[in-house]
Amino acid sequence: MAEPTQASQQFVKIKEIRDGILYMKGGGLRQVLMVSGINFELKSEGEQATILGTFQKFLNSLDFGVQFFIHSRKTNIEKYLANMEECKKGETNELLRVQIEEYINFIRTFVEENAIINKSFFIVVPYDPVSLTAGKGGFLDGLFGKKSSISKEQQKQATDAENVAQLKERATQVIEGLAVMDLRTVPLEDEDLVELFYNLYNPKLVDKKGVTA
Repeated sequence: MAEPTQASQQFVKIKEIRDGILYMKGGGLRQVLMVSGINFELKSEGEQATILGTFQKFLNSLDFGVQFFIHSRKTNIEKYLANMEECKKGETNELLRVQIEEYINFIRTFVEENAIINKSFFIVVPYDPVSLTAGKGGFLDGLFGKKSSISKEQQKQATDAENVAQLKERATQVIEGLAVMDLRTVPLEDEDLVELFYNLYNPKLVDKKGVTA
């Protein structure tokens, strides 16, 4: 008899998402930044060389690793075409109505034959805290002694706040480094992160829906 399928949550390394931060099951933290793109091919050779040199300096300035990834999704234009249909219905000029109809048919046919892909660019900034211990007790136990007036919950909150601060400091360094290349960087919020990982873990469902234009 086949074993029951394991819950998908067991394969997801994220423990929770809070305040734009990914809390990993292993104790690490991650922040995901969405980055604008550059049409590199349209740049002159001199501009391309400058961009590559600046990007190399940016990477060399980091004392921590980052992950770059591109998320591609098929664009769904049904909403756009529906709006065009409404425009056609409200148009009183017969010639314009015909032109709108021809345009709608052209767009629909073109998309059926040539899938339009929407690409988003992301950088993942990590921070993995180092666990400092003193004997069997934690670092704070060794610092304050067993009779410390600071509760374990207070210690945990202080540690979490410090870890988040360290992560955000790294994210700021990345944002400022990319800004030199005229790249706009936006940290993803909770809803954005949930949508992103839903799409990543459900690619077949996303392919059917696509990205609404």
